[in-house]
Amino acid sequence: MDLLLPRSTGSSQLVSQCSVIQMDISGNSVNSSKTSIVPRYTFGWSTTQSLSYKQPLTKSSLPLRAVLTSKTRDISTSPLTDDGKIGVLLLNLGGPETLEDVQPFLFNLFADPDIIRLPRLFRFLQKPLAQFISVARAPKSKEGYASIGGGSPLRKITDEQAEALRNALCEKNIPANVYVGMRYWHPFTEEAIEQIKKDGITKLVVLPLYPQFSISTSGSSLRLLESIFREDEYLANMQHTVIPSWYQRDGYIKAMGDLIQKELEKFDQPKEVRIFFSAHGVPLAYVEEAGDPYKAEMEECIDLIMEELEKRKLTNPYTLAYQSRVGPVEWLKPYTDETIIELGQRGVKSLLAVPISFVSEHIETLEEIDVEYKELALNSGIEKWGRVPALGCQPTFIQDLADAVIESLPYVGAMAVSNIEARQSLVPLGSVEELLAAYDSQRRELPTPVTFWEWGWTKSAETWNGRAAMLAVVVLLFLEVTTGEGFLHQWGVLPISR
Repeated sequence: MDLLLPRSTGSSQLVSQCSVIQMDISGNSVNSSKTSIVPRYTFGWSTTQSLSYKQPLTKSSLPLRAVLTSKTRDISTSPLTDDGKIGVLLLNLGGPETLEDVQPFLFNLFADPDIIRLPRLFRFLQKPLAQFISVARAPKSKEGYASIGGGSPLRKITDEQAEALRNALCEKNIPANVYVGMRYWHPFTEEAIEQIKKDGITKLVVLPLYPQFSISTSGSSLRLLESIFREDEYLANMQHTVIPSWYQRDGYIKAMGDLIQKELEKFDQPKEVRIFFSAHGVPLAYVEEAGDPYKAEMEECIDLIMEELEKRKLTNPYTLAYQSRVGPVEWLKPYTDETIIELGQRGVKSLLAVPISFVSEHIETLEEIDVEYKELALNSGIEKWGRVPALGCQPTFIQDLADAVIESLPYVGAMAVSNIEARQSLVPLGSVEELLAAYDSQRRELPTPVTFWEWGWTKSAETWNGRAAMLAVVVLLFLEVTTGEGFLHQWGVLPISR
């Protein structure tokens, strides 16, 4: 159903209809002997973490733990009492809702310096270049969006998820307003923040709708939030916490298992089907040079899902690959398109695609997977194709998100900014804060997905240097021929024309 709200609100605000209750969100409220909390992220680095680099603790570091497992008691029955007004901010990428939105959406995307990075001397060209590229690419992009109904369904689905999450929290006696903040299209994160301020929210849980953390998705959104918080006194003092990733939560894993099992049953011979996990790719340098945990979290996520399927006596073979790469830089491998062709050559006849890094349907599932990859698979010898739908508002998934929010409440404000001048980081969870710090200190050295201009001896630079040289040769030849004068005429290479 369509839960789009009037645009005059400036964001997808979903106001709680629950009766107001008193809540205690102090840290002591989860110290019951019945509570089983498994710490995933802590300040500093434990031996169980998969990241390949370490960052020193800051003076503001606290032994704070983010609760990221659903193995807890039912907190909805605990005597939580507090006067604060709770808000949940869902973060997502965003997408054009109509064909007319495609070009301005692309402009916002390419105007991001993390998408197209220009040398310092030419940074004033960022927006003009974004305008040029967005206009040039809009016709082709419009074709893709037209093929899936004339626009992205991402906002509608995210609004529905927000409403479902609000209802789930309400059922658990947690009244909360749920907001949607998109990175590149309406409702923008800035719009959601303005509505949060208008509603007088005092306790905020930030929940990126990306199961696995990456500096290119959750990290980008959190950097934007940090810049907004630094410039606003109200926000700087608002109590908050962030759930950086949640791919290992029991509810999420079970929800994915349910969807996969249901689709496997549609095949004539379910045991013969290869499960094909297709995740959104990221540049390889993000993982190898900046310590992005995305690849490690993705692989662990796949292991957990397969363990869940094994409990159900489903032991299908599986493959993980990465899609949606752009630009000349190397991305995480193996690539989805190349892997599909390889599987066909190896004699795989039945394939079930699982869009593992997506919780909502959008152009990369509805067009790239359902159309392009399906056609590629059938042309590569794969005879039977299936696809697991994105989670959307799957009940187990939504209930688990609600549990994640409730479990994070005792940590809201644990590192709230008390000194405006300090301008401390928005992110109170050590791993995210340190990861962002590492990325921000190194990202200027990283190749971007789309490199417009680069001098030097890299692969991309050599391409552009060669193009510049060829352009110079063409210009010189044109001047020689049209004017009859120049070095080539003087050297006798070309005849002197009168």
